[in-house]
Amino acid sequence: MQIPFYKYQGTGNDFVLIDNRQQNFPKNDTALVAQFCDRKFGVGADGLIVLEEHPSQDFSMIYYNADGNQSSMCGNGGRCIVHFAAFLGVIDTQTAFMAIDGVHRATIKDDNVALRMTDVSRLEIHKEFSFLNTGSPHHVEMVTNLKDIDVVDKGRAIRNNRYGAAGANINFVSKISEDTFCVRTYERGVEDETLSCGTGVTAVALAMFDTKQTTSSKVYLKTQGGDLSVSFVKKENTYTNIVLSGPATQVYKGIWEV
Repeated sequence: MQIPFYKYQGTGNDFVLIDNRQQNFPKNDTALVAQFCDRKFGVGADGLIVLEEHPSQDFSMIYYNADGNQSSMCGNGGRCIVHFAAFLGVIDTQTAFMAIDGVHRATIKDDNVALRMTDVSRLEIHKEFSFLNTGSPHHVEMVTNLKDIDVVDKGRAIRNNRYGAAGANINFVSKISEDTFCVRTYERGVEDETLSCGTGVTAVALAMFDTKQTTSSKVYLKTQGGDLSVSFVKKENTYTNIVLSGPATQVYKGIWEV
C-alpha cells in the first residue's frame, strides 16, 4: 500500500500530515504512526496529524504524539493542518474545524495562520510555577538561566515526578521585555525538548499575564524554532478570544510504502 504524506513545520515543531478523507490510512496502527515519526527509521516528526471529513465542520483534526498514541490538542499542529486544508482546497482563507478539545476557528494569509484556542478559566498559581490547560496540560516556570538549562533532564523529572503517568508539558520561561518572553518546552509524548510548542506558548502568555509579569493582552513568544504571538481577552476569571499566530510551512511531500 502507498500512503501519500506531507511534511510540515510551524516554528520548528514538525509534523507528518495525512489526508484521510477517503479513510485509507490505518490511523489506529500505533506502531505505524510511531514509525512515521521516528527520526532514524521513518520520516521524522514531533507528531502525526490526520485530516478527515466532519459532518458539521470543515474537517476534523486527529493528532498523534511521536510515540504513536492519540493525544490532546497541539497548537502548532493546528496551525499546520489549517495550512494543509487550504493547500488541499478544503478551505479558503478561514475555517472552523473539530479537534479533540472542540471546535477551533482560524484564518490563513500566505503562510501565517491565526488559530483561536479554547477558553481558559482555571489557572493554578503556585510560588514557583503555574499550571493550566490550554488544550494540553502545561507547567510554566520562570528561570534565570534559560539558555543553559538542561530542558530534557529537568523537564522529564518534573513531568514524571510531579504529574505522574498522565504527565504534563513543561515550559521554562525568561522575560525579555514587558510583552516578550523566551520559552523552551519539554513535551510529553515526544519525551524530549521540541523547538516550539503552540499550546505551551499560549499557556506561558496567560500565566505571565495572570502573575503580573506583563500587562499586555498581546504577548510575543520567542522559541528556538521561531517567533509566535498570543492575544487574548480576560473577562472576570476567564481568558477568551485566545489567538495563537505564527508561520506554518509545507516542507515536502512523499510516498510511504507499506
